[in-house]
Amino acid sequence: MRSCFLFAGEMSVECTESCFGSKKDIYFMKKAIAQAYKARAADEVPIGAIVVDVNGHIIGRGYNQVEKRDTQAAHAEIIAITQAGKKHGDWRLNGCWLYVTLEPCVMCMSLAVLSRIEGVVFGADSPVFGYRLDKALNFQLYKIGAVSTVPGVCAEEAAAVLKDFFREKRGDPAYAKERKLGTEDR
Repeated sequence: MRSCFLFAGEMSVECTESCFGSKKDIYFMKKAIAQAYKARAADEVPIGAIVVDVNGHIIGRGYNQVEKRDTQAAHAEIIAITQAGKKHGDWRLNGCWLYVTLEPCVMCMSLAVLSRIEGVVFGADSPVFGYRLDKALNFQLYKIGAVSTVPGVCAEEAAAVLKDFFREKRGDPAYAKERKLGTEDR
């Protein structure tokens, strides 16, 4: 049963699940997490995203490529939405849902709204760049209804990929020891 909550002045309607249901939300988030691992393998911040059409088919995939492409415009969400538009044959992604491992930033959330995406499902909260940090942000300017959002799907797994990446990057000795122990156990 999908339940949604609209907070006054907000750009999004918070829901407990997408139109596909909670089991499919987990399934699709696992696909986005697989994209995050591709980013990690490329030494990028491990964020992954997919776009699912109204029929439940994945039509766009993306992972963070900011370092490779030397641009902030290479966020996972932007790559997935761009690919979805090409596959769909239209930039208007009515009825589509975006699944992303980390709460989108304002830039990516704005693109989702402008692309007419119906909803955004995300894993981990972003305490630094998440769109919900800007309480004044709303999309009344665009005359488009609020986007449905489903926070916290596979949040622990999505956050763990990010935490492990940054622990490794920062040279955390406890993390290095943990990895060595894990490798020896195989």
